[in-house]
Amino acid sequence: MIHSGAPGAEDGWNEARPTALLVLADGTVLSGSGLGAVGVAAGEVCFNTAMTGYQEILTDPSYAGQIITFTFPHIGNVGTTDEDIETASLAGASGVRGAILRASVTEPSNYRARTHLDDWLKNRGIIALAGLDTRALTGLIREKGMPNAVIAHDPDGNFDIAALKRQAADWPGLIGMDLAKDVTCAQQYGWDETPWVWNEGFGHQTAPRYRVVALDFGIKRNILRLLAAAGCDVTVLPATSGAAEVLAHQADGYFLSNGPGDPAATGQYSVPVIRALVETGKPVFGICLGHQMLALALGATTSKMHQGHHGANHPVKDFTTGKVEIVSMNHGFAVDRDSLPEGIEETHVSLFDGSNCGIQLTGKPVFSVQHHPEASPGPQDSHYLFTRFVNLIRAARGEDLQPERVSDAA
Repeated sequence: MIHSGAPGAEDGWNEARPTALLVLADGTVLSGSGLGAVGVAAGEVCFNTAMTGYQEILTDPSYAGQIITFTFPHIGNVGTTDEDIETASLAGASGVRGAILRASVTEPSNYRARTHLDDWLKNRGIIALAGLDTRALTGLIREKGMPNAVIAHDPDGNFDIAALKRQAADWPGLIGMDLAKDVTCAQQYGWDETPWVWNEGFGHQTAPRYRVVALDFGIKRNILRLLAAAGCDVTVLPATSGAAEVLAHQADGYFLSNGPGDPAATGQYSVPVIRALVETGKPVFGICLGHQMLALALGATTSKMHQGHHGANHPVKDFTTGKVEIVSMNHGFAVDRDSLPEGIEETHVSLFDGSNCGIQLTGKPVFSVQHHPEASPGPQDSHYLFTRFVNLIRAARGEDLQPERVSDAA
């Protein structure tokens, strides 16, 4: 058993008897102090570079099947609150398999805090490990890629390491895995909540003008809020909904949500539906997994990334505006930009590695982006994309367009 980084007693480290382990598929064993739920879970280890928003990250369904390493050392310092949950249901599971932290979780110090992170993790069934050198683990991921692993927490420190190694080695990984079906809604529902305002809380859309159907592959609450704020009457449908069911709503536009897993696997049932939506000629807007599956529906391909993009400091250029935006990213698969067929225009690109971050279909009101425009790292650099979507609906109805307001971007 090895322990990376040798944190001191101030980090809550129990040198004599570790209470949590991270066991990689290659047999490497990393140990620390356990918190959150007790048990064992397998997943892919990624790292997230965001300095804030840990609760939103831990409730983002796009992280289903993953163990998140937080590179920022102090996680939990502002506690948790129901207002910051991103799963569409407050009680819904995001599917994240575990969390890796550098320092022990302190008592929360924020006026919005309602629950200590440790208790919140227990209540949501998320296993966590503190006291690890997360910089070293991040370096390993950057060098070797995102490893499969098992995270285990036992307050008594009793572990069958041989069994954990076998479980880590046997976990199949995310390639070919359809996880959207695990995090999607069970039945359709409507949404009218609008974004949070300081000292006021969330609002409600009382006079929507446009009907939008959102396919839920792991949708985030703030995406729904921004759609509502843009004037949309939103109906959310399960990921497995058929084309006839979606089209029966006679929507003005269709939204393809973010989500976890391999887009090619989820695309087995979603791509034919997306093609049917595109053929209607009505506006279609996709984010993250929705972007990847739209690309598949239009004839492109996707592939697994080496370390993925997970963070809130990613620069992306929008070729349609010439602006550079600072965006939030969370994806381990990407659209192969060289596979984009004729008639598909690349609209956004990552300035970190040149990977594709957006497309639009020539001659039709269809577009998508890889990043999360509903998040706020910029803080509102990419909110204009929701206006762009609604403007396509307005154009189809012969209405005046609204300014996209991209002036905040660089």
